Amino acid sequence: MRPTPIILERHHNTLYLIVALTMVFMTLVLATQPLYLRNVLQIGRENAGFVNANIQVITEVLDLVLVGYLGYLSDRFGRIPIIFWGFVAAGVTALLAPMSGWLGVILGIDALAIYYLARILMSLGTAAVWPQLSTLTGDYTTKESRPVLLSKVAFMMAFGATLVYAVLMQLPNYVGVEWVMVLPAVVALLSAWLVRHFLLETSTKLESSTFPLRRVVYLVRKRSALQLSFLAAFTSRNDMVLIGLFLMTWFIYFGDLVPGVDHNQAAARAGFVIGFIGVTILLSIPFWGWFIRYYGRVEAVVLGLLLSGVGFLGFGLIINPMTWWSLLPALFVGLGQAGCLVAPQILALDNAEPEIRGSIMGAFNTAGCIGIIVFLQIGGFLFDYISPTAPLLFTGFANLLIMFYGLAVKRWGEQPFEEEPIVDYEP
Repeated sequence: MRPTPIILERHHNTLYLIVALTMVFMTLVLATQPLYLRNVLQIGRENAGFVNANIQVITEVLDLVLVGYLGYLSDRFGRIPIIFWGFVAAGVTALLAPMSGWLGVILGIDALAIYYLARILMSLGTAAVWPQLSTLTGDYTTKESRPVLLSKVAFMMAFGATLVYAVLMQLPNYVGVEWVMVLPAVVALLSAWLVRHFLLETSTKLESSTFPLRRVVYLVRKRSALQLSFLAAFTSRNDMVLIGLFLMTWFIYFGDLVPGVDHNQAAARAGFVIGFIGVTILLSIPFWGWFIRYYGRVEAVVLGLLLSGVGFLGFGLIINPMTWWSLLPALFVGLGQAGCLVAPQILALDNAEPEIRGSIMGAFNTAGCIGIIVFLQIGGFLFDYISPTAPLLFTGFANLLIMFYGLAVKRWGEQPFEEEPIVDYEP
């Protein structure tokens, strides 16, 4: 029998660093997209919402196809190989995006099509990375230690996203957006090296040669808390994607109406607001770790959805996003998002059998992918045909709706987790 690997503090620290770098990669790719499409590929305001949302939707559809199966493969072969090759693929293909305009001229191909291809290829890499990092966090923890470690992981997630909007998105003013878009490639390849040399594999290998669909479905049907975690992933995982995409797009195109403000300056102002959300998440995560330990996972999901929903609805009252009033709804969104980053994942990990933890988290992330597709596709339509704040209002209402389901789950009461593997899972 293989000896049980010993998780040391350095493994935790490496995990925190890789999580932050992953968020830098994913957030910077998303944040530079509206500016690149506007300044380099010359996408007009009338199509901005559709094009920006459509690119993200296509990448999420691919994630939807892959993420569940990759979770199963991580149960079979381990998390580390999948994370490593995901970073390599994302890093190499990230170099294609800033060259899409130049390649379009050289090859006589629509530059937007090349950019689409680059974003699709990058998404294939990140689909292998992000879900497995969440699962690896579960591998490194017990039910008792999970709130603390997940809080630290969420802190590093928020730190990476905040670094992008507060610092890196100021760089296009000085070096141009194309040079900033090279940074994700450097970050991804550095992360691949760290994964290969400094992380430890601890997963229990699954013997089944097929995806354990019946076991996953049985657990989800059986446990209302797991259902809540999936629903929270569906409605809240897209929140920061919507903020990063539609808030940034709103600012950039609103800059056309403000004398003396160019698109780079408008993007920097949007970066300040989104960075403020990130700082709020950073500062409030210790509170959420304490709240989860003393009041419970379900209660944290409910409160996070409530605060986030109120914040998104608050953006509907903003006429000029470049005023200080934008920071008030941003405060509520940040407070709610901190809870939604931590609590749903803990609920899912707590209710997952160790042998199929990767498959459960694959299904959890699949629910998040479906949510992003739904909210981005509808949001792009709402942005173009109703108002720039309509996608945010739609998301706010959805968060509040899932919050009410969370209240129902709390009233029913959480069942104790069964540590033994479930074998009677036939429908």
